Amino acid sequence: MTAADLSLAKRQVEGLFRRKRLFGFAIPAGIAVYFVYIFFAFDLAGLAQRANLANAVTLASDSWSHKVHVTRNNRSGDVTYAVEGERKGTYPDGTRPDWVSGDEIITINLGDSHIVRYLPDNRTEIVIPGFPLIEVQAEGRQVTSNLPDDLPDWISASDRRIGITTPEGRITMTGARTEVFNYFPGWELFWFTLDSPYHGQSLGTILFGPQLDPTRSNLAGAVSDWWNNGMWRHKDVAWAIGETILMAFLGTMGAAILALPLAFLAARRFSPIMALRAATRRVFDFVRGVDALIWTVVLARAFGPGPLTGALAILITDTGTFGKIFSEALENVDQKQIEGVSSTGAKPLQRYRFGVIPQLVPVLLAQILYFLESNTRSATIIGAITGGGIGLMLTQAIQTQKDWEEVAYYIVLIIVMVMFMDWVSGWLRGRLIGRKD
Repeated sequence: MTAADLSLAKRQVEGLFRRKRLFGFAIPAGIAVYFVYIFFAFDLAGLAQRANLANAVTLASDSWSHKVHVTRNNRSGDVTYAVEGERKGTYPDGTRPDWVSGDEIITINLGDSHIVRYLPDNRTEIVIPGFPLIEVQAEGRQVTSNLPDDLPDWISASDRRIGITTPEGRITMTGARTEVFNYFPGWELFWFTLDSPYHGQSLGTILFGPQLDPTRSNLAGAVSDWWNNGMWRHKDVAWAIGETILMAFLGTMGAAILALPLAFLAARRFSPIMALRAATRRVFDFVRGVDALIWTVVLARAFGPGPLTGALAILITDTGTFGKIFSEALENVDQKQIEGVSSTGAKPLQRYRFGVIPQLVPVLLAQILYFLESNTRSATIIGAITGGGIGLMLTQAIQTQKDWEEVAYYIVLIIVMVMFMDWVSGWLRGRLIGRKD
């Protein structure tokens, strides 16, 4: 090797190292620039300022607890007691929680020495340890109080509304009504509402105790009252879950049935006409290129809301996806098996039936079962748009902004439903395709 060759090799090595160093610097620099762009594009600083951790804590606590409302109508003077403020959770006449006492003066003991008193003439007294006695008077549409000008952050006050948040509960006062919210852990009235004779009864009493309703047995009555629970709507929830699963099943299976014959038209080995192959593949690209949510909106305008619209949206999108997957599987089938069937004198359809389909069955079933499981989750979101299934009930519960324990209940049911579908698809896969040890 000459000196010129050595010099050339040296320059090439140095150039290679320079490029390596450049890439080693450029890649981290590019990532850093991207993160800076995200910081400003998504306004992370403003997001941090707008974040309200108190609301987040309240929402989280509402998901695993319930609140009892003690409400005084400042115009009529009537006091009502209701779980979550719902009519279906209102205490019957003559009954009230055991932490409320008094007749002319209603005393509400929130616990830990936090006391609220409903006095005559729309007056309210609030006792909070470590804070002066709070006195509030409702007059017409306004409220007046003895609150100081410098208020702590757990009190908000104006001439129209006063809100007090304590660890033991919340109090809101307006000219129209005064309301106390007392929180308790658990999902109250999940089994039976207050008007059911089985409310507050133990399982042993229901199964082995005396008959609580003279018109029906304890077991039959308890099952009926739970199934028709007006607050938690167990019957409607079960129907909604069935709609969601049916939506996913119809969409997935319908797409598989449509995609299989179309996949033969898109596969080069089975469709010699190039124009037909290209047209079929473009159709697959089009229907799967538009998300199922977009198809849901389009179809809802055409057919109206309902579970069938959601099933059609899943069917259209998955037809394109299945068509692509099945056509690629057809491209990779073993020709020897087809030739073996052909040697018996089989006709073209028989060659497809006995030489091609058996090779595709494991791929087809694996993909169909996976998409069935995945579409169960998708049907939840699609149902929120088309007005069907558990997704609609979840959306309605979120929009009310008050029953977050129901939101948590629906989310738990959705998770259980997905886990169940995962187990079912795995079991079917093992039974139909077999398992490898």
